[in-house]
Amino acid sequence: MLAHPAHLIGLGFGAGLSPMAPGTVGTLWAWAAFVAMRQWLAPATIGWIIAASLVLGLWACARTARGLGLTDPGCIVWDEVVAFWIVLWLVTPAGLLAQAVAFGLFRYFDAAKPGPVAWADSVFKPRPGATPRWWTCSAGIVLDDLVAAFCTLLVIAIWHRF
Repeated sequence: MLAHPAHLIGLGFGAGLSPMAPGTVGTLWAWAAFVAMRQWLAPATIGWIIAASLVLGLWACARTARGLGLTDPGCIVWDEVVAFWIVLWLVTPAGLLAQAVAFGLFRYFDAAKPGPVAWADSVFKPRPGATPRWWTCSAGIVLDDLVAAFCTLLVIAIWHRF
């Protein structure tokens, strides 16, 4: 994890090294970090941090995946972190129950990969036997989580509407 700064970021500051459910642990880390950010930062500042984290995350995910020799390793959780920050940022101000619902929905969409999330997960996967292009793989690592975040927000919006 400490071999390169990108690994520290890509592995969610160690959350991705969890032996069980690293994506869930990464999402929980994201939730805790977001709560901390909300205490001291304005919503616009958090938005800029999310945008910068997304760009930085593309680099970190590419570098970490290449270092591991895998196109979408489960230990890379920065994609979950940034995607869940987007969800929390857009549903704020939300109480603990609404945040917990958002967490559950996001984890469902990210893990089960229904419909559009499965499509997003497959878009940038290299064909069997093809040499991986690491920036493309990085986009694939992040894209399915962004779609999972969108699906989460869509369900919350529909729920809120009705």
